[in-house]
Amino acid sequence: MIDKVKKLIYDIVGEQEIGDNSSIEDDLGLDSLDAVELIMGCEEEFGIEINDDEVDSIKTFNDTIVFLKQKLCKKQNNK
Repeated sequence: MIDKVKKLIYDIVGEQEIGDNSSIEDDLGLDSLDAVELIMGCEEEFGIEINDDEVDSIKTFNDTIVFLKQKLCKKQNNK
């Protein structure tokens, strides 16, 4: 999962160092349009839906991974 999310980010802003605490906006340089592209990429890659209000809690790369793991776990439990 981590590598897939990194690839989505690389596809948007190019390859760069991504640490767990890298800020999506400040460190990785994603603007609001880039963030939408990342969310859409995650939805497609992992087969989930992400609501706008859920996006507000995602500030760092690690937040993204934790959020996706929780979302996928919920998806599995609802089957």
